[in-house]
Amino acid sequence: MKLRLFEFYFIKDYLRPWFGLIYSLFFLFFLGAIGYRITEGWEWSDCLWMVLITITTIGFGEVQPLSPEGRIVTVLVIVGGLIFIQFTFQKAVRLFESGYFQRVNELRFKRLLRKMENHVILCGYGRVGQEISNQIKTQNIPIIVVESDEDRKKIAEENGLEVLCADATLDETLKLAGLEKCKSLVVTLPNDAANLYVVLSAKGIRSSIRVIARAGTEEAASKLRLAGASIVVSPYIAAGRAMASMALRPIAIDFLDLLAGSECEIEEFELSNDISLFETSEKRSLSELGIGKKSGAKILAIKENEKLFTNPGGNFILQPGQVLIAFGSKEQLNILNGLLGNLVVAVELLK
Repeated sequence: MKLRLFEFYFIKDYLRPWFGLIYSLFFLFFLGAIGYRITEGWEWSDCLWMVLITITTIGFGEVQPLSPEGRIVTVLVIVGGLIFIQFTFQKAVRLFESGYFQRVNELRFKRLLRKMENHVILCGYGRVGQEISNQIKTQNIPIIVVESDEDRKKIAEENGLEVLCADATLDETLKLAGLEKCKSLVVTLPNDAANLYVVLSAKGIRSSIRVIARAGTEEAASKLRLAGASIVVSPYIAAGRAMASMALRPIAIDFLDLLAGSECEIEEFELSNDISLFETSEKRSLSELGIGKKSGAKILAIKENEKLFTNPGGNFILQPGQVLIAFGSKEQLNILNGLLGNLVVAVELLK
């Protein structure tokens, strides 16, 4: 209901500056049709058609031969059409100078935001943010960029992204970006203090939101975790560890690079917290579900609360709230999702 009201006011605000011209156009059609009706005695359809082809200068020719009085009406319609075109052009120039078209674009963007759900909010479009957006776009997941810098905003728009030009530390900005309906929030602002503020604001609005935050130092990382960030990544530390791994374990790193470029994927399967679903399910263990045989996918690990069970055996019992980390092709993972059925509440691809 709220969305329909918003759309009604959006259309109303969009058309309001043009109401005068619209009324003038109808008035011109009405007077012209009456003129032809009186002077020529035509049917109303012929009168309106004559006014239309005269104003638009299509040049189909006269509907019927015109009398001298009818030609006078035609001249008046032509003059009225020229005046209408002139006023329309002047109106468009004034609206452009007053920022009307920018406001219309903002209203369109707000309408888009109200409809979006299960999207990713990316705060900050620097070098890290650009790479994150590129990875998310490959998965066809909708993304909203929140960026206050005009230059970075233009770069994001050139890359085909929807951008909200606003301060990400403000609660109103996060709400406008759809924090209450989004899939996750990624915070990559260049300032650690700003990142911390965004995390606190997001958790205050929606405590269950998944937040991935960037940190410049270990101290900032610990504070971001205390603030409620689900995952904290330091680009410098991550790059250092990656380079060290390449130096110490080159074959393993090459394997991971090949894996990243293959058709195989790793997905998280989040199980429901509804205990009744598990009580009524006859198949509770991995072997009973036949995950390996039927799907071909491999369960790498199962996360339960803060514990991680790697390479679980067939006797492992599924419990509410667990997260299954599975490896396989897209087809195999789809079969696995079907085997789990209504026990699964969310599936997320890991890169």
